[in-house]
Parts: sequence; structure tokens; C-alpha cells
Amino acid sequence: MQRPTRRAVLGFALATPTVLARAQSAEGWPSRPVRLIVAFAAGGAADTAARTMGQKLAEIIGQSVVIENRTGANAVIAANATLQSPKDGYTFLVDAANQLTNPPLMKDLGFDYRTAFIPITQVCSFPQVIAVKQDFPARTIQEFIALAKARPNGISYGTPPAAGMGHLAGEMFQKQAGIRLIHTSYRGGADAARDIAAGVVDAVLITTSSIRPPVQAGRARILAVTSLNRVPSIPEVPTLAESGFPGYDMNDWNGIFVASGTPAPIVAQFAAAVARACADPGVKQRMDPLGAVMVGSTPAEFARWLEAQRVICEQVIRDADITLG
Repeated sequence: MQRPTRRAVLGFALATPTVLARAQSAEGWPSRPVRLIVAFAAGGAADTAARTMGQKLAEIIGQSVVIENRTGANAVIAANATLQSPKDGYTFLVDAANQLTNPPLMKDLGFDYRTAFIPITQVCSFPQVIAVKQDFPARTIQEFIALAKARPNGISYGTPPAAGMGHLAGEMFQKQAGIRLIHTSYRGGADAARDIAAGVVDAVLITTSSIRPPVQAGRARILAVTSLNRVPSIPEVPTLAESGFPGYDMNDWNGIFVASGTPAPIVAQFAAAVARACADPGVKQRMDPLGAVMVGSTPAEFARWLEAQRVICEQVIRDADITLG
């Protein structure tokens, strides 16, 4: 039998305290409140999802879940705040497509999203819609495309914000449909909804929750949804995928991430707890009116989905020459 070298023995002795410390911290987790740093403003869809799910999550883990909104710099401020916190499983990040779109859009980030964060779970998906102002001539998505082909760069549409999922979905739609529209970016979905209601723009590509007020007021009409499957709250509206664009699936979404280096047992425990919270009937009931589809995927499922989405988003950004400006 080969005897261990002095270097190997010394290396094991030095590593053991760290390994034991991580195991002990995971075993007793959580022993104090857990913090969710939300990269978006209070009151928005992502914040509402985090708070709604967080209430149930607190019951499941037996500790308070503190929501901290840290907005700014295209969600980079929240990301940095998470990375600068101790990697002990008590600080998590609620983020969205910025994880995929910031790298090709922003220089000198100071970190690599792929290696700096561990994906925990996709919390929910927010299906988007293509809607038009009430008096717009097109009654179907096919009529909209035909009109756009007859009037190149003659139809305006708005999305929130520049380089957001609505913008990317709009660019992908235009490319696949062979049309060109005039794009206007908005700060938020409510702003775009206000302008479609007022007839300032011809169309919008926003979430089901954002379009609800103008539709209910009779000021806008939905032509199609961007999700792969029809949305339960508006089952009569066809998807783009079934309207001549097979496989089209470009939703807004949010998910939970944690800084790399966080103990794996804690990651697994937290992911399982969030999945239970997302599957709770009470949580779903509160989120359904917002058009949110609760997900609660495993870390492995979320990681695979992110990589597939990353390829799509980066390709759209390059092809359409999208910038944050």
C-alpha cells in the first residue's frame, strides 16, 4: 500500500476544517432569516411573485424571508450586493433575463454570470402578448403581419424596456414574420399599456398582467401570446407557435440565484423549499390574476433552460444589433 505523502496529509488537514464548517452550517440551516435581494422595484410583477412565494417559503423553512429591493444598473446593483454577501446560504438573488442579456450588452461587468452564480430555480414565467389599439384594422395576427408587410416601418409597437424580453421577442417575431416595425422602448409595462390605451402606439408586446387594464377598459385587443402554450386566463387567444411560427416561446420570467461557493446541501434544501412554495395552491391562486405561471424547477432543470435561452437571447441581440441606449 502506498503511503500518503506529507503534502497530501497536510492538504487534507488544512481542508478538513473548511469542509466540516460547511457541513455543519448546512446541517443547521436555516437558523436565522433568509434574505431575497430583488433586482426590481417594489410593486412590480417580479417583486409581487417574490413576496407571494416568500410568505409560503417562510412557513416551509421555519424562518422569516426578508425581501430587499435593490434596483439600478440593469440589475447589476442587486447582483453585486448578492456576490458581496457571505456565501452561507442566507442571501439569494431574484433576477430575470438580465442574467442572459447583460453579458452581450454591457462591458466591464466585473463578474461572469455563468460562474458567479448558481441557478436555484425558475420561480415563474410571465407570458407576453402582442396586442393592438382598439381601432387597429387587424383582427388576427395573420392580418397584422399582412398589414405590416404592406406598410414596412409603418406600424409602431412598444415594449418595456430596451433590450428586455419584450424587445427581444419583438425582434424575433419580426425576423420570422419578415416584417419591420417601429420600436419604442418604455420604462415599464404600465407605461406601454397606458400608451396603447391612448392610441399613442399601434401595438405593444408586454406581459398578460400589463395588458389587462387596457383590455378590460375596451382600449386594446390581444392578437397572440408568445408562450409555447395558450395562457389559461385567456384560452381563446392563439399562440404564435400555432400561428405559423413553430416552437416560438419567448416569455418574461424570474428566478432565484445564489453566489457560487454556497454549500451544495443548502442549495438543494432551498431549491426544494422554493419548489414547494411555488406549487402551493394559495400561491398559485394569488398569482393567476397577474398571468404568472408558477414553475419551481430543479437547479439542474433551471440551468439547462438558462443555457438554451442564453443562446437564443445572444443571437437575437447580435442579429438585431440591440443596445441599452
